[in-house]
Amino acid sequence: MLTKYDEFLCHQTVSTFDHVETSARQWTERVILHTHDTKGKFHLSNGFGIYRNRNIIDAYACLNLDDQTQYNVRASRELLSQPDELTVGPFSYEIIEPLKRVRYSLAENEHDLSYDLEFDGIMPCHEEDLQFFRIRGRAEEHVVRYDQVGRASGWIKAGGQKYEVDKSNFYVERDHSWGLRRDGVPEVGVQPGDIPEGYLYSWAVMQFPTWGAAYHIRELWDGTPLLSSGGVFYSYGSQKEELKVNKIEHDFQFLPKRRKAASGRVKLHTSDGSTVDISMRPLSYACLKAGGYFGHNGFVHGQWMGENWSDGYKLDLTDPAVLDDVSFLDNTSCELKCGDEIGYGVLELVVVGKYPRYGYEGY
Repeated sequence: MLTKYDEFLCHQTVSTFDHVETSARQWTERVILHTHDTKGKFHLSNGFGIYRNRNIIDAYACLNLDDQTQYNVRASRELLSQPDELTVGPFSYEIIEPLKRVRYSLAENEHDLSYDLEFDGIMPCHEEDLQFFRIRGRAEEHVVRYDQVGRASGWIKAGGQKYEVDKSNFYVERDHSWGLRRDGVPEVGVQPGDIPEGYLYSWAVMQFPTWGAAYHIRELWDGTPLLSSGGVFYSYGSQKEELKVNKIEHDFQFLPKRRKAASGRVKLHTSDGSTVDISMRPLSYACLKAGGYFGHNGFVHGQWMGENWSDGYKLDLTDPAVLDDVSFLDNTSCELKCGDEIGYGVLELVVVGKYPRYGYEGY
C-alpha cells in the first residue's frame, strides 16, 4: 500500500512504507516532547506512538499546572484509515523542518486542555547508543533513539485560561525512538518475566546557553551497568564536535515518602578526558502513567481502543493518595548548574526493589 512517504527517494528495502521489517507486535515508533518554563508553573509532556503491527496510532498530553492539577488527554485510532497522517483525535504533529522544527497541537476539546506549540531546535540531535537486550533467547528490546533540545513558542490553554508561550522562558527536550520496545500492552499466555531484586533507570536531557548534555543509564541494585550512553553537544554554528560520555556517576537525594528525586548531581566523563559536573534542582513534573506508560485509568500504549477513541481527566496533585497511584515514571523539569552556568532540562529517575546505596532494601 502506497503512502505519501513513498514519494521520497529514501527507500532502503524492496517494499513500501506502510509496514515494517518485522511482524513483532512490539514494534513501536514514538516521539515525545517535554515543554516547561523556568519557574515550575508549567510542565507539559506530549507523545505520539505508532504501532504498525497493531494497526494503532495513539497520543497523550499531561500538563502539570502549578503542582496543583494535572490535566490529561489521551486518544487512539486505527492507523491504516490514515496511515500517513500524524493526527489522532484532537492531536496533531507536523514536521516543519526535519531535525529542527516541529509543530505539536491539541485542538479545543471537552477536557479543559488545548495548545498550539512550535519546537525550534537550538542544537543538533544527539543519537543515543543502540539499546539491545536479549532475554531467554529472544530480542526483547531493540531501539534506536535520538534526543534534541530547543525552545517553544505558541500558547497553552488550561482551566479556562490561555497562557502565551515564549522562547525566552519555555524550554523543550524531545526524543524520537523506533524499534522493539518492552512497554505497552503486556503479552498473555507467555512465561512471566523475571522480577529484578533491584533496578535503577535514569534518563536526562539538559541544555545550557551554548551546550547541552544527555545520558541514559540502567543499573542493577549493586551498580552493575546494563546500559550507559551519553553525549555533550554544542549549539548550531559551533565548531566543536559532540563528545561521547564514557562514564556517568550519579548522586541523588530522594523525597522521604516517595522514590522521587529531591535533588541530584551527575558527573559525566567525556571522551576527551574531561568531566562535566551538573547539579539538578527539580521544578515541576508530569506523571507519565496517566499518559499510558504502564497503564492508568483504562489506557496503556499500543492498546486497541477502537477505530476512534479519546478521553481525559484531571488529577489532584495535592492529594497523597493520588500521587501514590499515578507517580512512578515521572518526567521532571529541573534547574541545572554547571560551575557558574545555569541551564534547564528534564530528568527521569526510577528505582525499584532494593538499592542499598540510596537506602532501599526491597520493594
